[in-house]
Amino acid sequence: MKQSPVIVIGGPTACGKSGLALAIAENFDGIIVNADAIQVYRDLRILTARPTEDEEKRIPHRLYGILDAKESCSAGTWQALALKEIENIQNIGKLPIIVGGTGLYLKALTEGIAPIPKIPLSVRKSVREFYSEVGKAEFYTQFTKKDPITAARIQPNDAQRLMRAWEVMEATGKSISLWQEEKMQSPNLKFTMVVGTPLRETLYAACDKRIFNMISDGVLEEVKALMIRFQNEKFNNLPVFKAIAFKEFSSYLAGDTTLDIAITKAQQQTRRYAKRQMTWFRNQTNIDAGNKKRNVKVLKYSYLNHDKIISDIS
Repeated sequence: MKQSPVIVIGGPTACGKSGLALAIAENFDGIIVNADAIQVYRDLRILTARPTEDEEKRIPHRLYGILDAKESCSAGTWQALALKEIENIQNIGKLPIIVGGTGLYLKALTEGIAPIPKIPLSVRKSVREFYSEVGKAEFYTQFTKKDPITAARIQPNDAQRLMRAWEVMEATGKSISLWQEEKMQSPNLKFTMVVGTPLRETLYAACDKRIFNMISDGVLEEVKALMIRFQNEKFNNLPVFKAIAFKEFSSYLAGDTTLDIAITKAQQQTRRYAKRQMTWFRNQTNIDAGNKKRNVKVLKYSYLNHDKIISDIS
């Protein structure tokens, strides 16, 4: 296999991306790089389905568990980290394998990203404090006056995107929508993107099974530890608390619901998240002229058969 194409593995949660990444890495002397927005955090290894310690011993992994729960990681920040990892991996003659279900990260990597300046921490802090003070409804109302174009593109309950857009406007005096219309900074790389598109019934069954496996693997103890750490602080807007099923399991641990109900709701949320991911990947990875211009070759599979995919990318 030529070294130049970077392997990218995308698709919905629980479709088998991590297992495929391991198989490809073992066959082609690769190093796996995380492209999941929650798996960048050290906390919640089980809940976020991060690779196990044994898997990390089998194959080198990068950008997993690198941030504290209090830190943030934008698509731009992740892209810069990922590009550096890709460069380092290629410099030592190995194959970079990017794997994750965060579509925005993968899009930033393969298409480039708008050159938005770094936002000062003071601005980020003040925006988050203001959001906590006025609440999501009033925050959205005021944001629509501040940046009506961007507000029309963001759901009122999407706190992370709203605060990010406000930060950009506050720090730069320019709408994030205008920044995004500027020429993208496209990396000079070629990509082979492997996308899992499983049948819905198969995917949903895998989602349900994953939640049961998490229970036996100790996810409740993991969630409890994070709850204890932040019990006297208000960090509800931190990305790590948006991890799928955290709300459901933390509600059980707080005594607000039963374990059976928490499991059922966690499975529902996981299936809904997987459905949203499927929709995103279906809309974003069509094999068309646009992908060819971006130097992205897209391969879609309803089942991630390791041997077939390894043969196809060889």
